[in-house]
Amino acid sequence: MTKSVAFLGLGLMGGAMAGNLARYGYKVKAWNRTSDRPGVTIARENGATIADSIKAAVEDAKIIFSCVGDVPDVEEVLLGDAGVIHHGQPGTLIVDMSTIGSDAAKEIGQRLQANQLRFMDAPVSGGDIGAKNGTLTIMVGGSESDFAECKPLFAAMGNNITLCGDVGSGQGVKMCNQILCSLYMVGICEAMQLAKHQGIDPNLIVDVCGTGAAGSWALSNLGTKIIEGDRDPGFAIKHIVKDLRLVRAINQTSGDNLPGTELADRLFKIVQAMDNGQGKEQGTQAMIRAYEESTINNYE
Repeated sequence: MTKSVAFLGLGLMGGAMAGNLARYGYKVKAWNRTSDRPGVTIARENGATIADSIKAAVEDAKIIFSCVGDVPDVEEVLLGDAGVIHHGQPGTLIVDMSTIGSDAAKEIGQRLQANQLRFMDAPVSGGDIGAKNGTLTIMVGGSESDFAECKPLFAAMGNNITLCGDVGSGQGVKMCNQILCSLYMVGICEAMQLAKHQGIDPNLIVDVCGTGAAGSWALSNLGTKIIEGDRDPGFAIKHIVKDLRLVRAINQTSGDNLPGTELADRLFKIVQAMDNGQGKEQGTQAMIRAYEESTINNYE
C-alpha cells in the first residue's frame, strides 16, 4: 500500500478529503495557497502534515491529489512555474479531483505524460457532507492499472468509485452529473413554491415525496435547508455556475439543445448577482431566492 501521498488544495472539500486519507493511515503532505483556510485546520487535525510549498508537498509522494477551483487553478498547480510538473518524480501518479471538463483534463494529462508523469481525472460528487463522511461518488478517467493502484486511496474518500473510461471520461460523467444536480434544484424550488401557495407544509415535500419516485439526495439533503432558510454552502453557487459554463462549452461543439440547463444557469446567476455579487458564496439551495426575491421574468 502506498503510504506517502500529497494533497494540493484544502478548500471546503479538499481539507476533509486529505484528512480522511490521513485517518486511513496514509502519510499525507498537504498544501493550500492560503494557510488560514478552515480546510487546512481540518486536514492538520486529522493527521496531515501541512507543507509550505508545492515542492515540499510532492517531492517524495508516489501519488499526488489536487482539488482546486477551475481550469486556470489546476493548470497553475500542476503545470505552472512552481507546479507539480517541475517537482514530481518520474512515474508519479497525479490525480486531479477538481471539476474542469473533459477537454482540459485531456490536455493537462498529455502535458504531464510528456514529462513522465501519469495522470487520472477523478471529479467527485456528494458535497461537503460526502467529503466529511468519506462517502463521495468518484468518477475516474484513466488506465485500468492506475485505477487499481489508486482505488484503495479512493476508498478513504468515497464509497461509490467508478472507472468511466480513458482520461477525460470522469469529467465527462461529472458534466452529466452537474446537469442533473442543477435541474433537481429547479424542481425542488418549484415544488416548494407550489406547496407554499397551496398552504401545504413544505416538510411534507421532503418527507412524503422523498419516499417515492421523486426522491433524491438533493431533496433529502437540500430540501430541508431550503425550508430552514439555511443558505450556507455545501456546494457554492459560484461553483455550479462554473460547472455549467463547462457544460455549455461542450454543448457548443455537440450542437445539442439543453433548455433545462440554460434555465438552471439563469436562475443560479440571478442569485449570484444578489447581495452585491456575494450571492455566489451561498449554497446551491439558495436558488430559491430567485423565486422568493425576484420577478424571474424580468431576467429573460
